[in-house]
Amino acid sequence: MRVGVTLACTECKRRNYTTVKNKKNDPNRIEMKKYCRFCQTHTLHKETR
Repeated sequence: MRVGVTLACTECKRRNYTTVKNKKNDPNRIEMKKYCRFCQTHTLHKETR
C-alpha cells in the first residue's frame, strides 16, 4: 500500500524531496510546506507523478 512519491516546489518547479505515502489513507496528491534550498524559503511542495 505504501508508495514512493516525489515532492516538487511550486515556485521553482524543482523536485527536492522524496517520501512515502499510504495510498489508502491519502488517495489524492499530497501537499506539504517544506524548505526549498533553491528559493531559500519555505514553500508549498506538491506531489508529482
